[in-house]
Amino acid sequence: MAFFPDAFERHSGTQTRRSVIRSGVKLGALLLAFTAGVSDTRAQSTAPLRLIIPFATGSYTDNFARIVVPQFSERLGMTVLIDNRPGANGVIGAEALAKSPPDGLTVLLGGSSSIAINPSLYKSLPYDPIRDLVPVARSGSLPFMLVSHPSIPVNNVPELIAYAKANPGKLAYATPNSSSLMAMEMFKKRAGVDILSVPYKSSPQAMIDMLANQVQLQIADYATAIPHVRAGKARVLAVTMAQPSALLPGVRTVDEVLKGFDVSAWNGLFVSRNTPAATISRIATAWNDTLAQREVQDKLATMGFDVSTMGPEAFAPYVVDQIAAWRKLAQETGIKPE
Repeated sequence: MAFFPDAFERHSGTQTRRSVIRSGVKLGALLLAFTAGVSDTRAQSTAPLRLIIPFATGSYTDNFARIVVPQFSERLGMTVLIDNRPGANGVIGAEALAKSPPDGLTVLLGGSSSIAINPSLYKSLPYDPIRDLVPVARSGSLPFMLVSHPSIPVNNVPELIAYAKANPGKLAYATPNSSSLMAMEMFKKRAGVDILSVPYKSSPQAMIDMLANQVQLQIADYATAIPHVRAGKARVLAVTMAQPSALLPGVRTVDEVLKGFDVSAWNGLFVSRNTPAATISRIATAWNDTLAQREVQDKLATMGFDVSTMGPEAFAPYVVDQIAAWRKLAQETGIKPE
């Protein structure tokens, strides 16, 4: 009873066995509560961070994450686990984040498809990208290219348009995400061509079917397409950004034929709403510090990724602007929410 030195002094000669037992029980309860508190704190400090990738293993976003995560984990001082949640153009992964606790232990690597474009493609989403998801840090942007199966007798955008007009409905394109879907539908609208859309869950599977001539066209990211272009199994017709890419010397832009055509994609980190500001700041700092490392940038450059970071203050209005811009494009192309 050393924790209560005056207990016996006040009640000397009258302390009963029952009161001693009660004191012991209270002391035990206090010690148990204290120990549990210490255990909870240690559990929280050693809990891993779960990074949700809303696309399949081997996709561009997944490959990007696997380059960045090792150094990000080191700077954050936490184990980071990659959790692939593919399907529905990134909806499944974004919904998983929206329903997660606001403790900073679940983070989404979202981007154009899951955040900016889906609100224009779906009448009802199980999450609101502005209300339910909080922008943490923007990573940068990645280039897209328009590629075709070599069996199609075209080498550039004018030849593709002419061929598609001469063969309406005979070409099909693969679309593994909202970005490529919106871009190709915009291409069809502006070029006045009829090309069938075939949805896929991941970029690698879409590319496999294009190489097998199950579909003939795809707007694909650099990392997915370039190995097959170099091997002669796919043909690059143009890049989809307004400016030519240094990674593809001599390849012209879609914009040269269809003025104003400018499509690229971006990604960044998001957490669920009500996550503490201090937690958001800590994650953003670790992420952007990681992307500032030359070693990381060099590896990402081989994927065609252009690092251009933003913190929470700049990233939030950027996301709002992107949602509005893609909604305008959806209205232009005549895409109706499903």
